[in-house]
Amino acid sequence: MKQFTNRLINETSPYLLQHAHNPVDWYPWGNEAFARAREENKPVLLSIGYSACHWCHVMAHESFENEEIATLMNELFVNIKVDREERPDLDTIYMNAVQMMTHHGGWPMTVFLTPDAVPFYGGTYFPPQDRYNMPGFPRILTSVAEAYRVRPTDIAETSNSLLGELRRMSVSDSSDQAIETELLDAAFVGIVRNYDSNNGGFGGAPKFPPAMSLEFLLRVHERTGNTDALEIIDNTAEKMAHGGIYDQLAGGFHRYSTDAKWLVPHFEKMLYDNALLARFYLHYFQLTKSDMARTTAVGILDYVLQEMMNPEGGFYSTQDADSEGHEGKFFVWDRVEIIEALGQRDGELFCKYFNVTEGGNFEGKNILNVTRPLIELAREAQVDEKELADVIEQSKLKLLEIRNRRIKPDRDEKILTAWNGLMLASFAEAGAILDRGDYTEAARKNAGFLLDQLWRENRLLRTFKDGVAKLNAYLEDYAFLTEGLLTLYETTGESRWLKSCIEITETMVEQFWDEQEGGFYFTGKDHEDLIVRTKDYFDNATPAGNSVAASVLLRLSVLLDKESYRNLGIAVLREVAHSARRYPSGFGYALTVAEFLLAGKKEVALIATDNEILKQFIDATWREFVPNKVVASSLSAEIENTPIRLLERRTVIEGFAITAYVCQNYTCKIPATEMETFMDQLLEK
Repeated sequence: MKQFTNRLINETSPYLLQHAHNPVDWYPWGNEAFARAREENKPVLLSIGYSACHWCHVMAHESFENEEIATLMNELFVNIKVDREERPDLDTIYMNAVQMMTHHGGWPMTVFLTPDAVPFYGGTYFPPQDRYNMPGFPRILTSVAEAYRVRPTDIAETSNSLLGELRRMSVSDSSDQAIETELLDAAFVGIVRNYDSNNGGFGGAPKFPPAMSLEFLLRVHERTGNTDALEIIDNTAEKMAHGGIYDQLAGGFHRYSTDAKWLVPHFEKMLYDNALLARFYLHYFQLTKSDMARTTAVGILDYVLQEMMNPEGGFYSTQDADSEGHEGKFFVWDRVEIIEALGQRDGELFCKYFNVTEGGNFEGKNILNVTRPLIELAREAQVDEKELADVIEQSKLKLLEIRNRRIKPDRDEKILTAWNGLMLASFAEAGAILDRGDYTEAARKNAGFLLDQLWRENRLLRTFKDGVAKLNAYLEDYAFLTEGLLTLYETTGESRWLKSCIEITETMVEQFWDEQEGGFYFTGKDHEDLIVRTKDYFDNATPAGNSVAASVLLRLSVLLDKESYRNLGIAVLREVAHSARRYPSGFGYALTVAEFLLAGKKEVALIATDNEILKQFIDATWREFVPNKVVASSLSAEIENTPIRLLERRTVIEGFAITAYVCQNYTCKIPATEMETFMDQLLEK
């Protein structure tokens, strides 16, 4: 029997449920909390975090589980707890406010609001007593409550000023100029200026995997042949895949590296990171045929299937950094432990390859990482390279089996529509690129789950957990899901996915587009009223909803010959053009969309009499790196009444099983009936 239980016990979010037995009198976000704050004239303490956040756990243990601190919170404030992954609308607004006030941000986020939900003070982590040159949380609580009580005029001025700034932030610096390749060239120069030639990636510690910037560089190389772009991609892709940020045993990437060398990660694993990185490594494999790229992509996707997919087809959100109260404990190794498990010879070889030492590289333990090529170790150890590769692979399986007997980190099993849409697109592409039917089937299963459970009465919902779907979806949910569905159609030719994509896109435009100023709002017309209705254009940890929406609209405009969609997509790019020129690393995805707009798009139409040969040609379309393409396909018997312009008046040439039509720059090639001819046309510059 728990000593304390608060209102969070009725929530489905694992993060909120982690706090359901705090002595803090937590409310979920809603009218009940603010009504009480107005009635009692108390400020609101808003705490925002997420389940895989290490410092969120620390503050919870130090302060929210502390009865003395909880008593202070309950006496002085109305306390609201929010899961940022469920409510990114709230997280965006109040994180912007905290960054204005403190010039930095992060989680846990602690914001103090008026009863009208307007912020007047905030920060991130606060210790339970004065330390780290930071005031203790109790001192913060008493000082803020005292200021609210005795200086109401100052509080009103501060909150009004912040509210004005928050509203100004939602006005973009739109450009009337045409989107031209000069923007792409300037962005390339800006991004590579920050390149770390020694370690790969950009900037110093902490270092985040720059999946979207790398995707842009792939397209720069494809368009211009720039070898510097490819060298940056090669170095960064290899250093990340061989570093401790990549789980060398089970696959999948951790959130970020605490150092510049990709060695010591923050150990949480996020679904969205792995979706974006899987797609990058797939595209890198298309371009280079690198074994490392293929192995890394497969490692990510197999990890997701093994650890992050529920039986109905939804993908879970995160895997925690902590286990048994220690960050990274699940993932690290003693050298002695490895030798005992593998035997002296194989254990020594494994330790040399994965840089395992007696002293370790992380708090006396070892994070597995690769610092030299396998062939070099094979020569040094006088072992055949293939034999050594087999030893390493078998050793990894043995150690993974041992690791899986450890106490695993917690997993946040809520299913978020947006993040699932990203992973849906990755599995769809992987199925075609790698000829993996199991990946295609995972994509189908995921798409079916999302449409069945989260698309209700012509509206999307944000989150699903324990059989309950809830919360109005945000722009990113609509955009990421439509991108995933469109990609699934293009990689399978199954029209049901395109039909759903079009339906959801229509709702997205109707609910989120700003008719006056252009661009998409973060929240829809049906959403609850908040203190500001924001727009998000920055491609941060995930792509901005505006960037992905623009991509979907431009791709659909080609498929459907819908000029209104094209105009909306271009309008979004004009909203970000000035900022992307100045801060290109914050607009990686938007820049890939601009590449699509400006490059000579390949329009591919495939019509066949037989499903098997149609699949062969679809897969061939995805085998090579042709990023700026749109693919429409159908069996000839199913082509009537299609909304797809690329398929109109196209037929299978008599006497053949398939006909492929390739067009580019308003010019079409001779219809191809043989694979070799089709591939020549597809790859022609």
